[in-house]
Amino acid sequence: MRGSVYFQTATLAKYIFCEGAKKTQKTDKKSEHYQKVSSYKTMESYRNIWNNFLNYLKEHWSIKDCEKISSEHIVAYMDYKIEYYPSKQYLEKISAALGKLEIALHLFVKSTYGEKRNYDFSIRQHILNEARDLKYVVDNYRNRAYKNPKTLIKNLQNPIHQLAATIQLEGGARIEGIAFIKPFQLLDTKIDKITGITKGVLFTKEKGGKEGEILISLKCYHQLLTYLTHHSSFKISRQAYYTDLKQAALLSNDVSEASHGLRWNFAKRRMVEYAKAGYTYQESLQQVSCEMKHNRAKITEHYLG
Repeated sequence: MRGSVYFQTATLAKYIFCEGAKKTQKTDKKSEHYQKVSSYKTMESYRNIWNNFLNYLKEHWSIKDCEKISSEHIVAYMDYKIEYYPSKQYLEKISAALGKLEIALHLFVKSTYGEKRNYDFSIRQHILNEARDLKYVVDNYRNRAYKNPKTLIKNLQNPIHQLAATIQLEGGARIEGIAFIKPFQLLDTKIDKITGITKGVLFTKEKGGKEGEILISLKCYHQLLTYLTHHSSFKISRQAYYTDLKQAALLSNDVSEASHGLRWNFAKRRMVEYAKAGYTYQESLQQVSCEMKHNRAKITEHYLG
């Protein structure tokens, strides 16, 4: 679909909004109003989430057409939201809005092209359930660091996923920062002023367009460099990566914390390194926050449990 994010969501809303539709009609599979939205307030709330989601896809995935949305994008967006510990109610609203987006896309494609497409966003409910069960939301807080991240990485089945996870563990990057890496992002090596150890430098662009360097071990850096000498880019499927992490957690007798758990491990380790280098607690919080591409020092305290 062509047009701005707001034009696209307005178009999709027309296919799912039906003022005055009764509850019995919305739950009747034979009714033309089945699964539609009848409240202006609810539709406005859902559309705001759609706008946010499509802007996220535009910024982080370079996707400007809502027809190209897949379950992989649903997983990434919800994980992106979970990082900031949303309320249970807000995460539930996001899941519901994405469910209505799936229906709207089905209706739009059928009406426009006379065909069906396989839009399946059911993964959203699994993520929502997992977030509630594993206490990722604010009214159920939990420490998400892995007990033994190195064992977890060793148990990953795909060597490319092992490298991606190592980068996240050592550099604290979000998944959007390491899911697609080009050769120009490798910026040689330098001494880490906090530990005095020479490390590899990787340039990443992450949440909100925030750019900057992350430091990784020389071993990890050279593995990535070697890979990029034989390939035009380093690229992973987020869905496959999440699945591999979940299976590796089971093999490691650990709780599945997706890729964000590795950032928690990074934050804890880095805070200790700053402390050993003579930084105060508050100074360490601010420095680690900057390294993780956050703005406020207080955010780092979330990762410390």
